[in-house]
Amino acid sequence: MAPRWKGKDAKAKKDAEAGALKEPMSKIVFELKSSLVQSDTCGFLSDNNVQLAVGAEQLDLLDKACFGRPVRTIEKDKHWFQLSFEEAFYLCYSLKCLKINGSGTGPQNDEELWHYMKSKKETFPCFYKAYSHLRMKNWVVRSGSQYGVDFVIYRHHPSRVHSEYGVLVLSEGVHKDLNGRLRVWSDVHCTTRLVGSVAKTLLVLQINKISNNESPLCLANYTVEECTITRWSPEQNRENM
Repeated sequence: MAPRWKGKDAKAKKDAEAGALKEPMSKIVFELKSSLVQSDTCGFLSDNNVQLAVGAEQLDLLDKACFGRPVRTIEKDKHWFQLSFEEAFYLCYSLKCLKINGSGTGPQNDEELWHYMKSKKETFPCFYKAYSHLRMKNWVVRSGSQYGVDFVIYRHHPSRVHSEYGVLVLSEGVHKDLNGRLRVWSDVHCTTRLVGSVAKTLLVLQINKISNNESPLCLANYTVEECTITRWSPEQNRENM
């Protein structure tokens, strides 16, 4: 599937494509990582998200790399970003470029963060494995709640290209919100029709948990199976007579 570039005309779409090729997501994420390390940036746990105060340079890079969402404040010298658990743990654990303080405490280590995030979001281990799996492939990963899926993913920045896949995260286990989906054909039909109506393909990530989830080290033993599901159309697939 080729990228669907954004723009009102052919020239605008060409410009969006040229800009994306000039600044690939891998390069932008590397620059963000370097900047956060050099500035010794630290975030703060805030219930079900992480708050991050950054300067102008990190503000631009966070936006380009599509991590978090800006928070409006009256402060002029600081810019605040709100990161999801998956985004924050990816920067902290996978990229090693962000420190995170607990409530009223100093920096949390990986295991402390893991247990905190898991206590707030029981499905966090599976969702993080799916998020990091996609990010490591240089996909831009955003929330897919408005489309009835867990994530939507883009090849480049959402300002330049439309998302191509709606992602559902599934896993064997005790999590009803993971296991209760796509178990009957009506669920499959409704989900594929919904994402298809907005020109996306349904991507299902099946997380296979080989060990317990008491430590982030378990992630190395998790495997991910990818499966795309599309709606079959007789009009498009029948033989030409």
